[in-house]
Amino acid sequence: MTKTTLVTGASRGLGRNTALSVARSGGDVVLTYHSRSEDAWAVVAEIQAMGRRAVALQLDTSDVATFASFTERLQAALREMWQRETFDHLVNNAGHGDMAMIAETTEAQFDRLVNVHFKGVFFLTQKLLPLIADGGRIVNLSSGLTRMSYPGFAAYSAVKGAVEVLSVYMAKELGARGIAVNTVAPGAIETDFLGGAVRDMPDLNKVFADMTALGRVGMPDDIGPMIAGLLSDDNRWVNAQRIEVSGGQAI
Repeated sequence: MTKTTLVTGASRGLGRNTALSVARSGGDVVLTYHSRSEDAWAVVAEIQAMGRRAVALQLDTSDVATFASFTERLQAALREMWQRETFDHLVNNAGHGDMAMIAETTEAQFDRLVNVHFKGVFFLTQKLLPLIADGGRIVNLSSGLTRMSYPGFAAYSAVKGAVEVLSVYMAKELGARGIAVNTVAPGAIETDFLGGAVRDMPDLNKVFADMTALGRVGMPDDIGPMIAGLLSDDNRWVNAQRIEVSGGQAI
């Protein structure tokens, strides 16, 4: 049976690339978006052009109060498009960047990061557990910045570190259902993250390229296919791991 993967925050960046990579690998996709509906449906169209099935649903991963209604809309989409009550893979990708030194970080910035990158991941996964098929997979996105430090990313990296610990506990508690849970931690990538800073600022790009063994920063195509591969049956025995995909950054 064709596997169905839910990718949050898939209207652009790594989420978009992951959704397309899953489709290229033969899977169907439910993708979520926060506000970029046109971009999200453009991704759906690309997936459909590959002969796969896809649908886009709006979701604010920072607002736990909306998760119940999202789950109902997801259930309706699963019944209508796939004639099933469950899906197979959850990729908790949705996120944003807030760069500030510790002395200058506001409570509002801190709360946004916690709500999107940690609280949202925890409670969305909790809400979706009855819909994830036994033997399924969960991939949570972290960051290379949990292993190395770069000024201005203290709060962001701290919540990503919390996700890494959470992933291990998910793997332990969901193991009885045959659900494997892993964390993927990208290094510096050329995306819209932080307004496209790594992509559009040559000096910053060079800083990260120079500290990477393979001599460049990453591209979305370096990450999406890896996540799609991690979801495949070939990697069914990989569980509770933090997998850094950074080209050898700061080694």
